[in-house]
Amino acid sequence: MVSTPIIFLFLVFSAGLKISVADKPETEPVPAPWPEQFHAVMLMNKSGSLEMIDLWYDWINGRNFNIIQKQLGKLTYDLEWNNGTSFYYTLDASRTCRTVHFEVGILRPNWLDGANYLGQRNVSGFLCNVWEKVDFLWYYEDVVTKRPVQWIFYTGREAHVMTFEVGAVLEDEKWQAPVYCFHNEKKSSE
Repeated sequence: MVSTPIIFLFLVFSAGLKISVADKPETEPVPAPWPEQFHAVMLMNKSGSLEMIDLWYDWINGRNFNIIQKQLGKLTYDLEWNNGTSFYYTLDASRTCRTVHFEVGILRPNWLDGANYLGQRNVSGFLCNVWEKVDFLWYYEDVVTKRPVQWIFYTGREAHVMTFEVGAVLEDEKWQAPVYCFHNEKKSSE
């Protein structure tokens, strides 16, 4: 006859094995696609050089807008279109504008497809899943909410997401580059 303590130990160890198997994910997590429209405020840091970026992402209308405030410096605008055209300009008295044509447009909502899963890390008080995309960027996403928390570029530049508003849309009239961007003869392709 089998003694009660042995049966008890067998049941405890069996239950423990079942629990650990149940807790292990069967597949690696995948990053959530970006919402088709959102607004985020981000703190950018590159070796102590700080910027606040007001990011408006609008996949539906094929546009992305970064309003960039350098610490104690200029306010600049980076307006990007899905046709590859980007305008970098100021609205101050200097009225600077540079137009650049890229071969690709704005990031697709699923731009992280195919990223390499690196595991989980605690970042700024959030438990995050971490992915690496083509040795260019490390992307940190909150495990619970699936919101982006941070990304780090290969250059060391860090983007810390401070707010993330799904569905927020900037008014259409704010998406127009100033008229002097269209009279500037200095255009480049990258």
